[in-house]
Amino acid sequence: MKVEKSALTQGLIRCHDCGRLAKQTSHTNHCPLCDSRLHARTSNSFQRTAALLLSGVSLYIPANIFPIMTVSQFGVGEPHTIVGGIIALIHSDMIPIAMLVLIASILVPLLKLLGLGLLLLCVYYRWQVNARLWTNMYRIIAFVGRWSMLDIFMISILVSLVDLGGVAQIIAGPAATAFAAVVVLTMFAAKSFDPRLIWDSQQ
Repeated sequence: MKVEKSALTQGLIRCHDCGRLAKQTSHTNHCPLCDSRLHARTSNSFQRTAALLLSGVSLYIPANIFPIMTVSQFGVGEPHTIVGGIIALIHSDMIPIAMLVLIASILVPLLKLLGLGLLLLCVYYRWQVNARLWTNMYRIIAFVGRWSMLDIFMISILVSLVDLGGVAQIIAGPAATAFAAVVVLTMFAAKSFDPRLIWDSQQ
């Protein structure tokens, strides 16, 4: 696969603040437009992303093992994991909300963790891949991250909607905290990853 010369090999650096493509010389390393300091690559991007990703993976397990909510009816209830909560919502004829929890709590975090892991492996082992396609995959992961807290907000809404004066209640469990931490860690991991490393691995 033929790879064209990168901007970095030609001495060109894109400003992180204004987006200006500037020529880096020995006399200056500041953007000529906004005077911000130019960085060829985000410092320690791979190491920070890997650390945040491993932390997210370690918390993803308790987020799915411990109870995320307790559905109580007439004062009687039992804690449910994410999967148990989905089943309980289905039995309560809340299928749309159950599907939202399934997508936002299980599928999206898992796909984000797998996607970021593949990006790191691609950079580390210098896989010869379609860099444009993998860069688009990174952009999708970064875009989806902002919607990953939907089910946490949904649980908060359910607490107020389903609380019928002691007849029925939904109480968030400890797994909600672990899951929120997973969401935050994956968001930071995606933010700290420099997608230009994908292109560097093709050199």
